[in-house]
Amino acid sequence: MNGQQNVIRIDSDICTGCGRCKDVCPVGAVEGVQGTPHSIREDVCVLCGQCVQQCSAFASFYEQHPACIAEKKRERGLFVSEAAPLFAAWHTGDAPRVASRLAEGCHSMVQCAPAVRAAIGEEFGMPAGALTPGRLAAALRRLGFDRVYDTNFAADLTIMEEGSELLQRMEGAGPLPMFTSCCPAWVRYAEQQFPDLLEHLSSCKSPQQMAGAVFKSYGAQLDGVDPRQVFSVAVMPCTCKKAEAQRPGMEHDGVRDVDAVLTTGELAAMLRQAHIDFAALPDEPFDRPLGSYSGAGNIFGLTGGVMEAALRTAYELVTGEPVPCTELVYVRGGEGIRHATLTMDGRTFRVAVVAGLQHVRPLLEAVRAGTCDVNFVEVMCCPQGCISGGGQPKVLLPFQRDEVYAARKAALYRHDAELACRKSHENPQVQALYREFLGEPLGHVSHSLLHTVYGQTR
Repeated sequence: MNGQQNVIRIDSDICTGCGRCKDVCPVGAVEGVQGTPHSIREDVCVLCGQCVQQCSAFASFYEQHPACIAEKKRERGLFVSEAAPLFAAWHTGDAPRVASRLAEGCHSMVQCAPAVRAAIGEEFGMPAGALTPGRLAAALRRLGFDRVYDTNFAADLTIMEEGSELLQRMEGAGPLPMFTSCCPAWVRYAEQQFPDLLEHLSSCKSPQQMAGAVFKSYGAQLDGVDPRQVFSVAVMPCTCKKAEAQRPGMEHDGVRDVDAVLTTGELAAMLRQAHIDFAALPDEPFDRPLGSYSGAGNIFGLTGGVMEAALRTAYELVTGEPVPCTELVYVRGGEGIRHATLTMDGRTFRVAVVAGLQHVRPLLEAVRAGTCDVNFVEVMCCPQGCISGGGQPKVLLPFQRDEVYAARKAALYRHDAELACRKSHENPQVQALYREFLGEPLGHVSHSLLHTVYGQTR
C-alpha cells in the first residue's frame, strides 16, 4: 500500500488530549499522554475513522482567526464555505476536486453504498434511520453526474463471485476458512498483522472496486465512450475506502477502477455548496442496468449482511431448493463475534461473523494454530458494520450512539424486506451482465476485472 495518502490525521493545534480517540481505536494506533495532543501511528492505523467519529474537540480558538480556519479547510480538502466546525481528528476530503471535475463536463459515473441512504438525511435535519434512496439518486443527478448507479449492484456481483470462490474452496481448491474481503480496514489489518494468513482472504475486490471496474468496461461500452474518459466516483460511509481506491491492483489495463471517493459527510457538503435542498427532492430511480439491486445487496451495509446475502445464494446453489427462510436472523447482531451453522445438502456449513477488529484476533490465532472449525468468516472493522463507518454523519453524544445505529440498521433491513428481489443470484441485471459480458463467475473476464491480490504491507 505504499504511496497511498495518509487519510486519517489528528490536528495537534486543536487536540486537547482527552483520549476518546485512543479509547475507540480498535488497533491501538493512537498515541499520546492525557492532556497533550495525540498522534497516529501510520504503520498500525487501518484508516477506519472511528477516531474521527468520536472526536469532540473542535477549533474554538481559530474561530477568532478566519484566515487560519480557511487554510485548515484547504489542507483538509473541504470547501472554504463549509460551516461545520473543525474537529481535531479528521480525514482528507475530495469534494472540491470532484465538484471541479464535474464542472469541466467529464463523462461521470457515480455509485452509492447502502449505508449512505440510511444516514445522509441526518445531515439535513431528518430523523436517524430516514431511508432516502430516491432522494439520493435525485441529488446525485442534480450535482451533474451522467450515470447514477448503485454499489448494491456490485454487492450482488460480489456474492456471485465470492460464493463461487467459497464453493470451489470447499471442493479442495483453496484453504479454509475463507474470509470476506469487502472491508478495506480489515484487509489492511490482515496485511499488517497476519500476513501468513492472507491466502485465506477471498480474492474478490470489494463492491466499490467491482462497481468501478464494471463502470469502466461494460458501462463505458454501453455509453460508447473510452474507459479513460470515464470519471468514476464512489460515495461511501467509510474513510478507508479512499485508500482502497489507490491500492495497487485496483485497475484494469492501466485504468483505475475508482477515481475519487466521497464520504457521506462530503456528499452532504457538496449538496450544501450547490444549494440543493436534499429533504425537498423528489424520489427518483437509480439508472439501469448498473443501479438495479436485490435486498441481499442492500444489507451489505450491516454487520452480518454479507454473510446473510451469501447464505441466501449458497443454499440455493448447493441444494437446488429455495432457502426455507429468506431472513437468516441467526447471523444478525451487533458488535462482537458470533457463530452459526447451516445444513445444506446433508453437509453442515459453519460460519462466523466478526464486528469490530478488536474481536478478530482470537479467531485468527485459532486459524494459525489449525484449530478453527469454520468454513466462512465475515469481518467488518466498525462496530455495527458500515452504518457506523468513519465517514458517516457524526453522533456527538455517546448516549445517542446505540439509538442512532439501531435506527440506521432497521432502515436497511426494512428496505431489504420491501424489495421484490431479495437474492443476489436473482438480480436480472446481474444475470444479464454475465450473459452479455462477463461469461461466468470466476471465468476469465470476471477474474481479470473483479479479483485482485492482497499482500503484506510491512
